[in-house]
Amino acid sequence: MNKTSKIYIAGHRGMLGSAIKRNLESKGYTNLVYKTSKELDLRNHNQVDQFFLEEKPDYVFIAAARVGGINANIQYPVEFLYDNLQIQNSLITACYNHKVEKVSFIGSSCIYPRECPQPMKEEHLMTGPLEPTNEGYALAKISGIRLLQYYHREYGMKSVCPLPCNLYGTNDSFDLKHAHVLSSLVKRFSDAAQSNAPSVDVWGTGEARREFLHVDDAAEMIVELMDEYEAGELINVGSGSDVSIKELAELIAQKTNYSGSLNWDTSKPNGMPRKCLDVSEIKRLGFSPSISLEQGIELTIQQYKEKSL
Repeated sequence: MNKTSKIYIAGHRGMLGSAIKRNLESKGYTNLVYKTSKELDLRNHNQVDQFFLEEKPDYVFIAAARVGGINANIQYPVEFLYDNLQIQNSLITACYNHKVEKVSFIGSSCIYPRECPQPMKEEHLMTGPLEPTNEGYALAKISGIRLLQYYHREYGMKSVCPLPCNLYGTNDSFDLKHAHVLSSLVKRFSDAAQSNAPSVDVWGTGEARREFLHVDDAAEMIVELMDEYEAGELINVGSGSDVSIKELAELIAQKTNYSGSLNWDTSKPNGMPRKCLDVSEIKRLGFSPSISLEQGIELTIQQYKEKSL
C-alpha cells in the first residue's frame, strides 16, 4: 500500500474496523472509503457490487461481521452463520470481480478446534471439532478463509487472513447481551463498585483461559501484515500469553475498586477450555504488543466511565 492507495474498510464503525481506520489515518493514508450499514447492506450482493464498481478500491480490510460474546453466540447461531456468510461472500466476490490488489480478511482464534493443542498453531485449523457455543460464527469465518485461499489458488487473487485472539478496547460494546468477556466484566464490576453491591455473578467456573490483545495493537499488526503476505495465509495475531477468567475477573475487580464477592455460576458454559495462540510468525516479523493487559483494562474502565456520564 502507498499513502494514496484507495483503501476500503468494511466495518469501520466496529471495534476493530475503527481501530484500523485510526491506525491508517495516523500513518498518513488519505484515501480511505467506508459506508455505514444503513448506507450499504453488506449482505446484499448487488449493493456491494455497485459500491465496488463506483469506488474501485485498491485494498480492502474485511473487519465487518456480526460479533458478540458467548451469550449472543448461543442465542443467535442462525444470524452468526448466515449473516456472516452473506457479508463475506459479497465482499470477497466483489474484490475478485473488481480486481482489488489485495484483501485482508480478519478471522478469529475461535475457529480453532475446541480441544486444540496449546499454544494454537496456524496448521491446527480444521483438525478437530469446534467449540459448540460459537460454532456458527467459526464456521462462517473458516468458510471465508477457505474462499480466499481458493481464489488465490484458482485465480491468483492476493489476500492475507490475520487471526486475532480475544480483542478489547476502544469502541467495544458494554451491552451485556452482546459484550465480550472483558468489557462485560468491566461493566459489571464498575457498576457494582458504584452501587456497593455485595456480590457479582460471573459465568462458568473461572477456569477457562483466554489471551487478550488491545484492539489498537491488533490494528497495528493487521495493517502492517497487508504488505507481508499474499497467498491467503493464516497468521495468528496476539500476545502469546493467557490468563484464567478467574484471574481476569479478580484483576478487573481490583482495578475498579470493587471489594465484594464473586459468585461463579457453574450452570453457565465456560466455552473453549483454553485459547492461547502460537505467535512465533508475527514475532518473527517484529511485532509485539505495546499495551499490557493491566494498562488496557485501566483504559477500558476509563472509557466505560466516560460513556456512563
